[in-house]
Amino acid sequence: MKKPTKKSAKGITAAQLKKIALSFPETEEGISYTHPAILAFGKFFTRYRKEDNSFVLAVSGIEHRDMLLEMDSKTYFITDHYKSFPGVLVRLEHVTPEEVRAMLECRWRAMAPKKLLKEIDAAVSAKTPKTKKR
Repeated sequence: MKKPTKKSAKGITAAQLKKIALSFPETEEGISYTHPAILAFGKFFTRYRKEDNSFVLAVSGIEHRDMLLEMDSKTYFITDHYKSFPGVLVRLEHVTPEEVRAMLECRWRAMAPKKLLKEIDAAVSAKTPKTKKR
C-alpha cells in the first residue's frame, strides 16, 4: 500500500514557473510583444506577469476560458487586454507546481508536432511497467 503523499501548499514563485515551463522539450526563453516570455517551437508558450504575479495560459477557446473564470475566479482572471484572447491569467499564489505543470503540459501538447508527441508517448509507454489482466 502506498503512503499518502503530502499535498503541496498553494503558491509558486516566478522562478518555479520558469523552471517548469522550460522543462518541456523545445522550449526556450524569448520575447513576445516586447515582454520576456517562454517560447515552445518558436511560438508563444507562456509568460510571467510581474504586475499582478500571474502567468498567461492559452487555452483551447473562449468557451474554455469562460468556464475557468466561472469555476474559480480567485485563481483565473483576465484584463481588458485579454478579452478577445483564448486564454486566462493564473494567479501564482493560488496554484501548486503540479497544477502548473499539468496546465502547461496541456498547452505544450496542443502546440507540439504530432510526430514528437508519438515519440514521447511511445518512450513513456515503453518505460511503464505492464500489469497482468485478471
